[in-house]
Amino acid sequence: PMDLKYVPVIESALRPHASSIKNAVGYWQFLRPTGRRYGLRVDSFVDERRNLFKSTHAACRYLKDLNKQFNSYLLAVSAYNMGEYGLKREIEAQKNTDFFTLYLPLQTQRYAFKLITAKLIFENQARFGFKFEPGDLYPPFSYDQVRFKSEYRLPIELIARSAGIPFKTVKDYNPELRGYYLDKGQLTILVPKGRIKGFEDRFNAHYKSWKKEHGTRIHVVKRGESLIGISKKYNMSVSSLLKMNGLSLKGMIHPG
Repeated sequence: PMDLKYVPVIESALRPHASSIKNAVGYWQFLRPTGRRYGLRVDSFVDERRNLFKSTHAACRYLKDLNKQFNSYLLAVSAYNMGEYGLKREIEAQKNTDFFTLYLPLQTQRYAFKLITAKLIFENQARFGFKFEPGDLYPPFSYDQVRFKSEYRLPIELIARSAGIPFKTVKDYNPELRGYYLDKGQLTILVPKGRIKGFEDRFNAHYKSWKKEHGTRIHVVKRGESLIGISKKYNMSVSSLLKMNGLSLKGMIHPG
């Protein structure tokens, strides 16, 4: 049902980086195991719980499965809030499948009514004292997709330069990207509408230059070496070395 579009409104206020104390993340506030169960990639490079398109498809599949399990969308959204196993346990304990007479945690009891409230306000704005002019609204989200393949982990800054946009814009358009590097392999990145023009030529030039400088330099760790010592050997900062290799200051390196 289209009214389920209000779930991410009450879950995250449509903020991709929203997170809860239980580590639910993204527009639809997926927990990591549930997100992965519904096909979302969550690792040190990408967290697709923050991708509007992929997380929405995953959430729709999840809500469909919950509706099939409980035969009610009111119960489905309740399970979305408290977990399907928690709701199933309450139904079995109370021998009751009627949403309106089930005794559920207070947060879950209010959840469906928060959805209804959001719907009423959004669809009857003037009635609730909201009057928006066209200039008050966010512009429609328009974008182009750039696709390419790399055998190396690429700095996001390289994409930004190729598109002629700031690093921040790449991150804003692709909130699922984590850190400063893209993982190797097939990549799809969103850029502002119109920025795809000339991207391929600029990217190929920047990529060739970057590959020549960074792409083939591999250091095999020897006994007694440290990250600081390796960074000095190649005349680079420790932070750059950490970012290029997906390491943290607390990480350990080992010979070989």
